[in-house]
Amino acid sequence: MNKQGKFTVSGHVQGVGFRFFVYRRAIELNLSGYAKNLYNGNVEVVAEGDEYNLELLHKFLKQGPSRSYVECVHAEYSDYTGSFSGFEIK
Repeated sequence: MNKQGKFTVSGHVQGVGFRFFVYRRAIELNLSGYAKNLYNGNVEVVAEGDEYNLELLHKFLKQGPSRSYVECVHAEYSDYTGSFSGFEIK
């Protein structure tokens, strides 16, 4: 079943390749949406696709790339909207 996941990742997650890491994982998992830096130092990820793949992405977000330090990943799930075409880095 398709769902949407909105994730807010906090910690040392900017300037370490985090968004590109998310992009690669999202493409591998056939998810659409985006990853963007927030002004407060967090990274916001919105992704849509198969519910199981969203859970896998959530696990990847908790790990992050090697140069990052992830303190917390806040996740909210909602209904699939189909409003994204592919995955992008904002």
